[in-house]
Amino acid sequence: MNVQSIYHQSILRMEEELGIIKMAQNDPRHFGPLYQKYYQQIYRYIHQRIDDSDLACDVTSQVFMKALTNIKKFEFRGVPFSSWLYRIAKSELYQSFRDRKIEMNSNNFTALSNYSEDELEEDSIQSQKIFLIQALSLMKQQELSLIELRFFEKKSFREIGEIQNITENNAKVKTFRALEKLRLIFKNKYNLQIKCNC
Repeated sequence: MNVQSIYHQSILRMEEELGIIKMAQNDPRHFGPLYQKYYQQIYRYIHQRIDDSDLACDVTSQVFMKALTNIKKFEFRGVPFSSWLYRIAKSELYQSFRDRKIEMNSNNFTALSNYSEDELEEDSIQSQKIFLIQALSLMKQQELSLIELRFFEKKSFREIGEIQNITENNAKVKTFRALEKLRLIFKNKYNLQIKCNC
């Protein structure tokens, strides 16, 4: 299970980000660069789970409002600031589902499948995308979240662990199991192979 460098921020970038975080902790007016850097990423994560763009904007705003008001509580744990934002986003999403009595959007995999061409074999990409969307709809939300964070959001296992509130090793194991389940669905239901590097 080799982790490619695209899954991590460099130490230098994290140190620069930590400097911005400390400035924001001392003065909330310095929160702007963090907002600008991560807004689209967090919005995309939320919008993939909520079909309503206005509601996705509202929830994203709540995430950043909560992050701003709690910035002094942020503790650096060796992962990018985005891991903390994803954790808040996950909590806000669940709260939104409870408050509005709506279901998590588990059928909106078309956007996700656009990222998957590298994971699929080169032949029959279009038909396999359709099978991927169908296969993903058979998986549990927790499994989908792990696959999405790892392969679509390009998060390290350490970041996934932080976001999911589990250990890094547990994140590896659960992601591997989810990927194995997806492979089995492909093999058994569609007689296809899915190929990707963990």
